[in-house]
Amino acid sequence: MEKLGVIEEITCDGRMIVRCSALPDIGDQVFCKGNKIGSVGRIFGPVDEPYASVNPLQDATAGKGSTTFFMGRKRDAKDKRRNRRDRSLP
Repeated sequence: MEKLGVIEEITCDGRMIVRCSALPDIGDQVFCKGNKIGSVGRIFGPVDEPYASVNPLQDATAGKGSTTFFMGRKRDAKDKRRNRRDRSLP
């Protein structure tokens, strides 16, 4: 697990805005105090210090100022884009 950052704000629809200290991918799982609180929905803001919007789970309990962590998805060769043209043609 890597440190994502600190929750800066909670929006009116319940999403958590986190100032990122490391750049996650969209869809990565987000944790607070060992409990899963949601997943990364969007990354926005300046390139130097981006923000992440975290889509919360129903039973998520995390407040402003809480430190969050993320766990990236495991990547393998299947995620890479491949050339799918028919090789039998000249």
